Amino acid sequence: MRSLYADHLLARLQKYPNGKLHHRLLQVLQLAITEGIFPPETRLPASRDLAKELNVSRNTVLNAYESLLSEGYVTARTGSGTWVAKMLPEFSPEPVQPQSLENQRVLPAHSLSTRGSELLGYANASPYQWGAFVPGAPDVTAFPHQLLRKIENRLQKAPQIDQLIYSNGGGCPQLRQALSEYLRVTRSVKAEAEQIIITEGIHQTVDLISRVLADVNDPVWVEDPGYWGTRNILRCNGLQLHALPVDADGIIPNTHSAPIPKMVFVTPSHQYPLGGLMSLVRRQQLLDMARRQRFWIIEDDYDSEFRFSNPPHPALQGLEENAPVIYMGTFSKTLYPALRMGYLVVPKSLSHPLRTAAAELYRGGHLIKQRAIAEFIREGHFAAHIRRMRLLYHQRRQFLLGLISRYLGNDFLPRYSHDAGLHLVLSLPDGCDDVAIANRALHQGVIARALSQYYLTPQQERGLLLGYACVDEPALFSAFTALRHCLCQEGIIEQ
Repeated sequence: MRSLYADHLLARLQKYPNGKLHHRLLQVLQLAITEGIFPPETRLPASRDLAKELNVSRNTVLNAYESLLSEGYVTARTGSGTWVAKMLPEFSPEPVQPQSLENQRVLPAHSLSTRGSELLGYANASPYQWGAFVPGAPDVTAFPHQLLRKIENRLQKAPQIDQLIYSNGGGCPQLRQALSEYLRVTRSVKAEAEQIIITEGIHQTVDLISRVLADVNDPVWVEDPGYWGTRNILRCNGLQLHALPVDADGIIPNTHSAPIPKMVFVTPSHQYPLGGLMSLVRRQQLLDMARRQRFWIIEDDYDSEFRFSNPPHPALQGLEENAPVIYMGTFSKTLYPALRMGYLVVPKSLSHPLRTAAAELYRGGHLIKQRAIAEFIREGHFAAHIRRMRLLYHQRRQFLLGLISRYLGNDFLPRYSHDAGLHLVLSLPDGCDDVAIANRALHQGVIARALSQYYLTPQQERGLLLGYACVDEPALFSAFTALRHCLCQEGIIEQ
């Protein structure tokens, strides 16, 4: 089998067919070294091996290596071969233009599709995913990685065939069963294992249900403000977004003239981003509307594990028998985001169609990782980790609230003060430019997202999303001090 280096050299040699083989090989080796294909202090293939891979004589390779050595591109180490020099010569070879082809065509310039342009136009994914005050980022350093790795290593020793091929059953059976039992106990979700579909996170979950359960131009209700990621996927799939306002009790479904939706997306346990808890009256009202008008409620229960004082309301899905609710969750906040693992709980009538669609669209995999998470849950490690993190996050939340109250005043405390989640909203005066404040803070190394950017309508509250989960108290204090300085510079508070 040829090495990657040999493949590269062969491709280059074919581009430069003229001249003696020794000179051509020397030139492509020089170019590979100067372009970093062969990095400094990298061992070149043995001359005998490279000659065999390139189907040339060994003398041809030896002559090229000797020329490289004399020109300072490589060094020879007795008994250990030929190595790229740490410092290359000051001069470099002029690149030889490939031989022009008679029938060579210039490819026309291509533009993005309308759908692609719209997706990129609304793209809002941040390059900053860690540090104060990244909202929604868990403390990934506190996760018991070695424990999960130990479980994975055990499973990797004797993997079963069905763990190494594509999945068309909705994910690992053991994980679906573990989630069925866990959600029934902790969230009163009524679901058997066959009703659960494992996905690669909320974005894939939203993509799946919006593709299968709605057509282009179908109306969809979303919370305003709400999660931009969900909105962008719905837009990309051609659905018409109708923004409904929220208050302290959640989405307000009866004060808007929007058309009857195909689906309504809500975050009832901890409204994103304001943090409100949907009241029981509002939940029952929404369920009644969904039954009468025949639309689906998509329940994103993303932060339900991290409620620090009062016990959470049961999930919407479990309030009634056969509720018109599709429930979705993720391990991104409870374990770590790079795990890329979420889950979907669907009515029995949708179980087979959605499993089939998921297999057709995404070709599910990662089954050994899913089995490891199932064992992690079954052995009690997941519940223990949640308990530890709940205490840690509550402590950090209280610390940040204390800083706001002491150094800024109670007017800056969250307007929807529910004791839950991984972030809070720092309230700002109406009319101020929270985007400018967030940009100024970013230049100080502080990552705070502007609340106004989560709205679809002009009726926007002003504030900053402050994530407190992923950094300790000293880092929170340092970032808060820098943020307070930015507020002074913007004239929001006095020095």
